[in-house]
Amino acid sequence: MRISLQAKLRGALIAAACSIAFSGAAIAASPDHHEFEAMLEAPYQGAAGDAREFVLRFAFPDAQDPNTVAWRLELLSPAGERLRTWHGEERLYGAAIEVAVPWDGRGRARELLVDGHYTARLSAIAGDPVAFRTHPGSLAQRVDAVLADPHAQVQSWDVEVGKPRRPEMPFFEPLPTGRGVQQKSAPATASLPYTVYFGNLHSQTNDSDGGGAIPGCSGSQGAQTGAFGPNDAFVYADGHGLDFLLSSEHNHYFDGSSSTNTSASPTTAKNRYAAGRTAASNYNAANPGFLALYGMEWGVISGGGHLNIIDGHLLAGWEYNSSNQLLADIFTTKSDYANLYVVMKQQGWIGQFNHPSTSDQFPVGGTVFGYHADGDEVMVAAEIQNTSAFSDNTTETETSRSTYESAFNLFLERGYHVGPATNQDNHCANWGASWTNRTGVLLPTGQVLDAANFEAALRARRFFATSDKNSQLILTANGRVMGERFTNSGALTLTANYANTAGRVASQVAIYEGVPKRNGTVTLLSSAAVTTITPGNGEHFYYAKVTQDDGKILWSAPIWVTQTTSADTTPPSVSASESGTSGTITLSATASDNAGVTQVEFYVDSVLKGTDTTSPYSMTLDSTTLANGSHTLTAKAFDAAGNTTTSSPVTFSISNATADTTPPTVTASESGTSGTITLSATASDDVGVTQVEFYVDSVLKGTDTTSPYSMTLDSNTLSNGSHTLTAKAFDAAGNTTTSSPVTFTIDNAAAAVERIVNGTFESGKTGWTATSGVITKNSSVAAHGGVWKAWLNGYGSANTETAYQSVAIPSTATQATLSFWLDVITSETTTTTAWDNLTIEIRNSSNTVLATLGSYSNLNGPGGYTQKSFDVLAWKGQTVRVYFKGVEGSSVATSFIVDDVSLTTR
Repeated sequence: MRISLQAKLRGALIAAACSIAFSGAAIAASPDHHEFEAMLEAPYQGAAGDAREFVLRFAFPDAQDPNTVAWRLELLSPAGERLRTWHGEERLYGAAIEVAVPWDGRGRARELLVDGHYTARLSAIAGDPVAFRTHPGSLAQRVDAVLADPHAQVQSWDVEVGKPRRPEMPFFEPLPTGRGVQQKSAPATASLPYTVYFGNLHSQTNDSDGGGAIPGCSGSQGAQTGAFGPNDAFVYADGHGLDFLLSSEHNHYFDGSSSTNTSASPTTAKNRYAAGRTAASNYNAANPGFLALYGMEWGVISGGGHLNIIDGHLLAGWEYNSSNQLLADIFTTKSDYANLYVVMKQQGWIGQFNHPSTSDQFPVGGTVFGYHADGDEVMVAAEIQNTSAFSDNTTETETSRSTYESAFNLFLERGYHVGPATNQDNHCANWGASWTNRTGVLLPTGQVLDAANFEAALRARRFFATSDKNSQLILTANGRVMGERFTNSGALTLTANYANTAGRVASQVAIYEGVPKRNGTVTLLSSAAVTTITPGNGEHFYYAKVTQDDGKILWSAPIWVTQTTSADTTPPSVSASESGTSGTITLSATASDNAGVTQVEFYVDSVLKGTDTTSPYSMTLDSTTLANGSHTLTAKAFDAAGNTTTSSPVTFSISNATADTTPPTVTASESGTSGTITLSATASDDVGVTQVEFYVDSVLKGTDTTSPYSMTLDSNTLSNGSHTLTAKAFDAAGNTTTSSPVTFTIDNAAAAVERIVNGTFESGKTGWTATSGVITKNSSVAAHGGVWKAWLNGYGSANTETAYQSVAIPSTATQATLSFWLDVITSETTTTTAWDNLTIEIRNSSNTVLATLGSYSNLNGPGGYTQKSFDVLAWKGQTVRVYFKGVEGSSVATSFIVDDVSLTTR
């Protein structure tokens, strides 16, 4: 279907230009990994009657059409009564926008408000301006009608008026942390045997659309174009006080494209993912106080939502190249979450739901957020708060952030056992530094911070979310710690254990309750930090929320309780077994109980190695984490009442292969003296060569990962005369060998002379004759270099645009080469018809076409910038016009972006 676009779309035209209509609102299409964002900044503190300013922030990265944002801001009383309402409509296209809403600090009748905690609630939706205008009535009526759509986003933040009474909090000494917060000398009356590790479970690098350099980063980068990779992220996060960082790369970017790159190599995609995991492993080996994790962000926004697979050892995906080869290690059906959960359980993976929305995400069996038994086992976390994914803040002062508490509650009511996480989803090179928010994970004190222990803590749901890196919140119930599932009879005492090491205090405390699989509503149980109740018989969950006096919020993981009328005192029975002596070994247990086994823990030599919550109980372990020789396995089984039994010890042996310490062998050679020269190497290893690096005069020039190892190099990048080549070979164990140096000579012809004036367009129109508006620094599309470029067409209507420059090619030239960089951005969906065309021509001074060097069309996009090159020596001794001509059809936009034009002669 071809749809007419009357306005020139100065945006990133990637997906088809169409609209999706629902509930009276039309939402413009966008790439399936982007979504509309609505954020609310609400100043927390203020005296009664003090004026404040609410700030609304709206963004829609890469939206295909201009949008109107309809928004409503409400001020609610502590009882939920609506006191004030503001309505508005804003135009949104390209850049994000901010809207300031002043509040005089007063109520509906402009009366002073009593001291207390009120709620600012923002509802917003982006859609087609014309569709929005079809609703009758006033602005407020029109906005309210549009916001009836279930896809509307809602953000709520509390504000404090005056000086309400602070809650009484139990004394709780902060737990030790990974960075060694100094403990007070007083004993901890609520001491728990855990150490807290703070970090970020959501970030990107240049393995997908992250790693953008600061300054200059303002959104997602093009696929694999960012300046910084996983190792850079680990170094940065470690240096900025984090204990762990997950590099969670979009799984469908490893083919080098945000869409499907049908010319991609499966080996290249899989090797890049494997290289990211190697980078994490190497960083951990060299930095034992920090945990580097590498996994993937699976899925697409418009097809169900994103979730993180934490530390997955294989790349999962659904894209195929033109040879029907899977561009991943393991196939998972796009947007099929039930299928994914099954695969995750089979692979032993765990996951986190990312920035969840309740409108249409994570469907199972046609139900949004639908429950799935395997999903319940493998999905351990859900983000409850995030900062802006595209923040370039490095001082922990970012003000754009979102909450997903309603979605978190829905997961719990569906029956999912998830804990809360708060992350930064960093796409810029500021990993963990945009704000003070952290996910805090509890490891048993004395345990090493490694992937196995860390993931065991996540599986136990033993973590909390905090906006303040100096704060902790741990919910206990009858002495049981958050994350646990147990049976209770009689009274249940819930305690919100809160501590801050920087002088902050609790302003509000709330304990919430709900019922798993009820699909009902989570309700406020108590506003006291210590609450004793006797639950009704059946299943329940509880979690705590604390708001500090500065407005920063903490959420605990839930506790799940099965309430009965009589206590269960019968412990489970359990036996252990082990299989394997090297590589991946399996620890297994058989356990049973009169009421039911809730989990089994596996200990090797009395050290906890992992936990399983479903039968058959087992886990896998890398044998290289154990020394060669005899070891002892025990399994500890728990029932819902907290009764435990430890199995009899089982002795087993480990026989790891001797570590590979033999370096590879490598020799280097070079061929050619000018033009394109070839650097080659012959390398071998007893296990296998992983890559060879080529150095000229000790400067790295390139890398090859497959035999025969070689690369080409433009001799013009080297000076005339003698040079030295060395090759450095690597094996999988990290052993390296550098070859003996090889001397070679470069004899370049006369230096190339640039004949094009202002080929970068950075001097505007200087040197060029072009249709008005073609040479531009409009930021809606990126230049190849700098900010100026030639932008031809892109209107979505019939038009012709040109740009040319007259060039004299000397009669003495022996070489003459024209090159330029081209990016084709199209909304066309056809794969067979060239509706819009760009030709590159050589014309004489009378404008007669002498030759057409190249022709490109909508069929060549998208894909980013590619360099084009042509031999123009045939016109030596002549003054000719280098002529770019773009012709666009009657509908659907295609833009041809030309930059860095060069015509060199020798």
